[in-house]
Amino acid sequence: MKTAVLITIGDEILSGNTVDTNSNFIATQLKEIGIKVLSIFTIPDEESAIVATLGRAFEMADVVFTTGGLGPTKDDITKKAYADFFEDEMIFSDEIYEHLRIYLEKRNRLWILEHNKDQAMVLSKTKIFLNYFGTAPCMIVEKNGTYFFSLPGVPYEVKPLVKDQIIPFLKEKLSLDHIVTRIVSVVDIPESILSETIEEWELALPKHISLSYLPVGTRVKLRLTASGSSQELLNAELENEITKLFPLIGENIVATYEDKIEKILGELLTDKKLTISVSESCTGGELAKLLTSVAGSSQYFIGGIVSYATEKKVDILKVNPKTIEEFTVVSERVASEMAMGCQNLFKTDIAISTTGVAGPGKGEDGKDVGTVFYTIRIGNQETTSKLFLPHLERLDFMNFVSQKVIQDIVSLLSKK
Repeated sequence: MKTAVLITIGDEILSGNTVDTNSNFIATQLKEIGIKVLSIFTIPDEESAIVATLGRAFEMADVVFTTGGLGPTKDDITKKAYADFFEDEMIFSDEIYEHLRIYLEKRNRLWILEHNKDQAMVLSKTKIFLNYFGTAPCMIVEKNGTYFFSLPGVPYEVKPLVKDQIIPFLKEKLSLDHIVTRIVSVVDIPESILSETIEEWELALPKHISLSYLPVGTRVKLRLTASGSSQELLNAELENEITKLFPLIGENIVATYEDKIEKILGELLTDKKLTISVSESCTGGELAKLLTSVAGSSQYFIGGIVSYATEKKVDILKVNPKTIEEFTVVSERVASEMAMGCQNLFKTDIAISTTGVAGPGKGEDGKDVGTVFYTIRIGNQETTSKLFLPHLERLDFMNFVSQKVIQDIVSLLSKK
């Protein structure tokens, strides 16, 4: 199997001010064509660090990527480091300069052309992939059988360069194995018990099929990855292995293809021709965001309301004020009435409600941070659950609860 090393260059990544999403995207793209990422390095904007890390990467892998550091300013040292490492010199490229002129002219920014002129400076021995969404081109150098790609740091520039130019290039240049991945989503069973239950099956897997346990909240994703020369044969082998799981944990399996729980629910709702609506308080719209992130969600998602203020639970969702007075706003009874009101408001088959305390302070009724009640109504049947998650920060709390609610709906619908 061919291998890769990714190098992210930038003080802003190391400081935590910027999240490195490029490495995740590149690794995913490489995996799909049978290239395994061995390591991801994050290093500062220092020439010595860049040269040293490139040296280490070239000893490890068949493909090396760098992202970031290719700014238009004269103090940028990334290209100097490349020239040092490859024992090359920088030259001015008329082709890139003309491309840059056209790019800036189309965006009515031709006045900054001279300020970006250094972007046309490239290694003399490099092949170039033009950047159609930015100013820094991608340089490609082959050294001792290893291919090197220098990418800018902006994600919307990285993605088309990788997908449209680099991946086809690698598929043409390298003899690659196929890699096929399947995800089996398992619910309502702790990871430790799951491992014991399927241990014999796991130990009997062929050597070219690997298994990973990926906990997501209270769900566990079993990721099966197979590599080999025949994609058709790999697909058949994975399907056969997954079939063997059903006698062991069939009641806990909610999906064998899709990865994200919101997409799994979307497929269920579409297949069953059901509609859904949400009434949220402590999740602040996160549930609606997840549900509508799925392409085609307009077929089943009718609408939602974030009834954050207590009076809006009463005014819009028709929660009885006496219920709030007797049981407090963060309670099983209020969650139930919110879901009922939501279902009546939007006329949906399924309605969801959440009420709780996301923190950092206690709720207005004195409930502890991390307390949440949620109700799922499917037709005339409803289920109300309570969670206590004091260890989660506010945004993590909102996401965890939303994921858990969707997972519970999937479990309920899978049993119908």
